[in-house]
Amino acid sequence: MTRYVMVVDLRRCVGCQTCTAACKVTNATMPGVQWRRVVDMEVGTFPDVQRVFTPVGCQHCSDPPCMEVCPSTATGKRADGIVTIDYDLCIGCSYCMVACPYEARYKVDKPAWAFGDTPTEVEKRRYDPRMIGVAQKCTFCVDTIDDGLSKGLTPGVDPDATPACVNSCISGAMQFGDIEDPDSNVSKLLRENSHFRMHEEQGTNPGFYYLWDGARP
Repeated sequence: MTRYVMVVDLRRCVGCQTCTAACKVTNATMPGVQWRRVVDMEVGTFPDVQRVFTPVGCQHCSDPPCMEVCPSTATGKRADGIVTIDYDLCIGCSYCMVACPYEARYKVDKPAWAFGDTPTEVEKRRYDPRMIGVAQKCTFCVDTIDDGLSKGLTPGVDPDATPACVNSCISGAMQFGDIEDPDSNVSKLLRENSHFRMHEEQGTNPGFYYLWDGARP
């Protein structure tokens, strides 16, 4: 079995937002849509406080509530753990947006471009009219993963099979891989470091882990 997960070392993230920019360029998401966001938080008790930068997005849960409420079966979960949306089946009801504990889903009702009325060349190439009026979110760059796998590459190891946000991270804070493989990079990181997941109390079993030494930020 394979389950792909993301691991973020909060001790290394510098809040540069490069992952956010890489995601927008790769997926040509429209203004106001950020599949990969970095939340700037302050933790600790004054005067002993510090800033913690926390990348967030779809957590690719093992038990995704978005899938349970979807009336059209547009949201699904692959055998490798990646949660997907079939834009041809989505009816734009927004139930999944309400059900997601991570506020990771978006809906765009009409096309919009980064620089006014004219789309950039990247926006022209990546524009998909099926994504208007339906739910959308981070896909872990599933098309890149599948293309890489077809060429015998390993997601999380080979850049051509790895999500754009991970490839772009300047500090090496973001890692991706198969948690079911005990020798994978993510498995080793989780064995050797303290970690947590967001809203574990919801029982969603998210596929997004955070490395952190102290109390949860």
